[in-house]
Amino acid sequence: MLTWPRADGDWAATLSEVEPLFHTIAVEIALRENVLINCATAAQSNQVRTALITSGAPATNIVTTVTASNDTWVRDYGPLSVLVQGEPRLLDCTFNGWGGKYPAQLDNAISGQLAQQGQFGRTPCATVALVLEGGSIDSDGAGTLLTTASCLLQPGRNPGLSRKQLNTRLRSLLGAERLLWLEHGGLEGDDTDGHIDMLARFCDTSTIAYQACDESEYSWHGEMQAMAQELLQFTTCEGDPYCLIALPWPKPKFNDHGQRLPASYANFLVINGAVLVPAYDDPADDEAAQLLQTCFPAREVVQVPCLPLLQQSGSLHCLTMQFPCGML
Repeated sequence: MLTWPRADGDWAATLSEVEPLFHTIAVEIALRENVLINCATAAQSNQVRTALITSGAPATNIVTTVTASNDTWVRDYGPLSVLVQGEPRLLDCTFNGWGGKYPAQLDNAISGQLAQQGQFGRTPCATVALVLEGGSIDSDGAGTLLTTASCLLQPGRNPGLSRKQLNTRLRSLLGAERLLWLEHGGLEGDDTDGHIDMLARFCDTSTIAYQACDESEYSWHGEMQAMAQELLQFTTCEGDPYCLIALPWPKPKFNDHGQRLPASYANFLVINGAVLVPAYDDPADDEAAQLLQTCFPAREVVQVPCLPLLQQSGSLHCLTMQFPCGML
């Protein structure tokens, strides 16, 4: 799922750069699986669909819908998928603009509206009274969740819940057997309070790829080094150390105001048969892609130019939300 950028949204100043990037992502997805695209108007829906088909995306793999939104970071307000006795269910958790930082009422309503429109077929979509963003958790698909204390315990999200209570709630909601909490790590310019999908990601049940940092003068260098040490202490369900893949550190990226932007290669997206990897017009792009190819040897690695996305403090994985096969 994607939410398409619009001229009156946050991407207004850079729409000419950003919209072609969304187009590239949508085509790469549609070539391999179905893609659901939330559009602001019927006219935009028609334009997007026509443009994707013209670029070679199969028409049968494209679903567009007209749904009002605040922003395009659908990873954080799209529904989470779980399997219950082998059958998919969707969890529509509360999205409050990353702890009340930004308007979120429209985004928070999207999952329910899509369910009412029948976009999820007969898959149940349950409303969950818990603030939880998709970018704040990562799953190995076999019972382990990876997350950060800085995000989940940030007071603007679930102030009435302790770490112990959140641990219990997430295990119950998501079918997890255990949570691995990172106490350290963070990127300058990241306004999510440390989403895990910018820091460290499961590649399989025994492998974690993480964003390394070798820039000693970087303001978060100590935190990133501490995070790497924490990852060394984590073990798999079998009690073995994880195979850790240190992704290279891109050169500094700044916005027009001179503020540092949060570039991360950990923000990759796994789709059917491929892994889409962010590229930042950086010397480290190819090394990051090559390392992730070793993590996903059976999948094609496709580099996607994501430098314009950093202007709004996110990247490739943040823009997307996946569903189980057969839902759309």
